[in-house]
Amino acid sequence: MRPGPHVTPLLLADTSWSRLREPLCALVAAAAGSLGLAVLDHILVDFVAAVQDSFDRALLERQAIEERFQVDVFLGDVSFETSYSLPGEGQPPRVRVDISIDWPTWSQTAYRSWSMGETPAETPEAVLEVSMRVQRLAEAPSAERVLSVLPAASPPIGHDPLVRTATTIEEVHADPDADEPGEEPSVRWAVEGSYEGAVRFEESQLEDPESLAPIADALTRWVSSTLVRLADLPLTFHPPDPADAT
Repeated sequence: MRPGPHVTPLLLADTSWSRLREPLCALVAAAAGSLGLAVLDHILVDFVAAVQDSFDRALLERQAIEERFQVDVFLGDVSFETSYSLPGEGQPPRVRVDISIDWPTWSQTAYRSWSMGETPAETPEAVLEVSMRVQRLAEAPSAERVLSVLPAASPPIGHDPLVRTATTIEEVHADPDADEPGEEPSVRWAVEGSYEGAVRFEESQLEDPESLAPIADALTRWVSSTLVRLADLPLTFHPPDPADAT
């Protein structure tokens, strides 16, 4: 979910997650009008923490772009966004994964009903979007070559796999340096494969957040192996340039 006129972002860069846990739980609950002490342990925050912990243990490198929680103050939807790469890739990295975890209003309503002892019609779910990106390319990539390591669906993340929805190829022409007449424009390519799906939380997981770890670990294993396979493709890259870090 991209920031819009009714979306309030909360940036998390260089901030201790443990210090943010309580205010974030309150923020998630307040977005749906259910603020209270009973929701200071919120399943969405527990799931985000499990994903972060799993990625950290896998030694994936969090990107310099800021992690953020975003709240649509009109609709009540909440999302968390973050990015990771393989370690030692330079800036910007050759391969990167962008992850978005969305918490729709109906999930908050179901979670609130469950926390009050009621039986919701459906247990809540988080909508998961994962984009695998190869960038800093020095020549046009072969879509077939990239798709050979981007399957049509992921392994099960929870109960269901994530499904590949789109593949995008970007071509960027940078203006030549005005101080160097005759310099040819710099051209860079990138290719991105996007996946979408949902993680439905069972009642046992709502009661015991520690049981979310296997879901996060399944996501981490798939992302890590896919990033390695993308990095191993015989593609030509421009050297790292900190000025181009995004």
